[in-house]
Amino acid sequence: MAHAGWGPSFEDDAYRTLMSLRSDDLQACHLRKIDDAEALCQWVSRQLACGQVVGWFQGPMEWGPRALGNRSILADPRRAEMTELINRKVKTREAFRPFAASILEEALGDYFADAYPDAFMTQVYAVRPDKREIIPAVTHVDGSCRIQVVGPQAHPLYRQLLESVAEHTGVPVLLNTSFNVQEPIVHKPSEALDCFLRTDIDILVLGHYALMKTPRMSAHDRTDHA
Repeated sequence: MAHAGWGPSFEDDAYRTLMSLRSDDLQACHLRKIDDAEALCQWVSRQLACGQVVGWFQGPMEWGPRALGNRSILADPRRAEMTELINRKVKTREAFRPFAASILEEALGDYFADAYPDAFMTQVYAVRPDKREIIPAVTHVDGSCRIQVVGPQAHPLYRQLLESVAEHTGVPVLLNTSFNVQEPIVHKPSEALDCFLRTDIDILVLGHYALMKTPRMSAHDRTDHA
């Protein structure tokens, strides 16, 4: 099995209808639509690098226990504070709980010792000592990390996002945790929106639509409404 994307998927029409029906709930949010996939990934990578926490809802839902880039909460692994922030403000769980990482396949050996290119986030490997200070938000206290290796074919849009992150930050890694809060992983757009609204997730990306909570919007986004 090359991927786990066997669940339901949705189109932009479903997202647009949902946002229309929930317009009263979204009055404090800023909405933008980015039709081009490369431009979307470039924009999201910049937001992640600025410290924004992103709910990423794309394509078919993953079948199984792990979010693998279709129903994920994403953050910058270079920021040590992300572990505590997401546990406290998003996941509402103990601050010590670790997070997994997604990494481009070709960078696997640079960051992890003796690691197998596991696409399903089922294995834990040692982070190389010289990389532990680079990706502290996904490095557990014993120097280990559960990883998802993203190859060139299984998750094309998620891989494109990782490539944009690598281009923007120099680090081909993302903190990737399941899109949920003490509940099953969200599988419908309405569930993703509910989770976004009741937590401190900064940005929700539904297909080509991005919803941003205005109070934590970057200065760039206050002036750029493309």
